[in-house]
Amino acid sequence: MTENSTLPRLHDYAASANCFKARMLLSQLGVPYERVPTDIFAGDSQTAEYLARNPAGRTPLLEVDGGAIPESGAILLYLAEGTAFLPTDRIDRAHVHAWMFFEQNLLEPNVGTARFWRLTGRDAERPEAFARHHEAGAAALATLERWLAGKHFLVGSRYTVADCALYAYTRVAHEAGYEMAAFPLIAGWLDRVAATPGAIDDLAPYPASAHAGAGGRSAHDAPR
Repeated sequence: MTENSTLPRLHDYAASANCFKARMLLSQLGVPYERVPTDIFAGDSQTAEYLARNPAGRTPLLEVDGGAIPESGAILLYLAEGTAFLPTDRIDRAHVHAWMFFEQNLLEPNVGTARFWRLTGRDAERPEAFARHHEAGAAALATLERWLAGKHFLVGSRYTVADCALYAYTRVAHEAGYEMAAFPLIAGWLDRVAATPGAIDDLAPYPASAHAGAGGRSAHDAPR
């Protein structure tokens, strides 16, 4: 971002943990920005104007320096570039990327989906699919627990954008029905991330429009 650029504009949905990631890092970086509420259940992310910026029609979307960046991971990496939150060492940086890929491939699609379905009544509509997501999410949490043995943060000895990425859904995994007492190392890590300067806690509950039968859809409704 240049000194003469206008404020970044973050299109986000307050109840989305993917969007929470971007808000968290912006807060930790002390970057002022304009927040653009985008109701995914009212079709705000499916307009022609929005789809021209993000053809997947998802949130978050960051408008910055004349461009538009979709996908939470891409936004986090863009914002973290040149900061202490993204290592310069190539191996450490690759490990940051690896954990962010893990989050989007194994943790978010399962823990995030199980949580969304449970909180909005979709678990009762598709109990077998819910059980598959819940089981796969438990395996992802177990992987994270194993890795955190003897570690304060995911990569190296300091907080990075990888921690920010995994924190968003892991911190609310109990809302998907996971017994988090089974993951004591994760609990300690969550506390350490929450204590980092600029950390926030502003994830909104799902409104009535997100609940089963209300008519709207999210990325977590897509068959997997």
